[in-house]
Amino acid sequence: MIILERVYWFVNWALIAAIVGMIVLLVLRMIANQADLNPFSWSSRTIRRLTDPLIGPVRRAIASAGVDPKFAPLVTILLAVLLGWLALQLLTSIANTLAGIVLSLAAQAFVPAIGYVLYGLLSFYSLLIFIRIIFSWGRVSYSNRLMRWIVNATEPLLGPLRRIVPTVGMFDISPIVAFLIVWLFQAAVAGTLLRGLRIVFFA
Repeated sequence: MIILERVYWFVNWALIAAIVGMIVLLVLRMIANQADLNPFSWSSRTIRRLTDPLIGPVRRAIASAGVDPKFAPLVTILLAVLLGWLALQLLTSIANTLAGIVLSLAAQAFVPAIGYVLYGLLSFYSLLIFIRIIFSWGRVSYSNRLMRWIVNATEPLLGPLRRIVPTVGMFDISPIVAFLIVWLFQAAVAGTLLRGLRIVFFA
């Protein structure tokens, strides 16, 4: 358990450091663009070299959507924050599930171990639905391998709900219903297989 805790905090702070570093570089690029610095200076070339792999795909995506490409650095910063948050949520979900399984197996409590696995899988499924919503707003193509996998994983629940739940104006509210269903299943697992047991070990 101590090893798991140390690994969790190491990966957690490594992710935070990577996100902050990425945001700092993107902010420096925005400042350099606004200040109209010499594009051939060492600092400008270094910032461009480090940020182009991040900004390039975003610039192409927003340009195809009719948005001015000059907003690409700002959009990239927002995406970095969002994706960083998703990564931290996934890390926490995995760590909590593993901690519950380890403690249950150590106590030879196999039913709670199954409960922790189910609870963790449901948390992961909720995260997949959320990522699919974000990717859909960002117009990520189905040809993207990650998007295709997420759609295939979530469509068995979202597909039938989309046919049953009416839209509100132009908005598809079936993901909200899906979140509610997953939450009810989690509550059922917590109230039966994990009754009285700790669910959150890392937050």
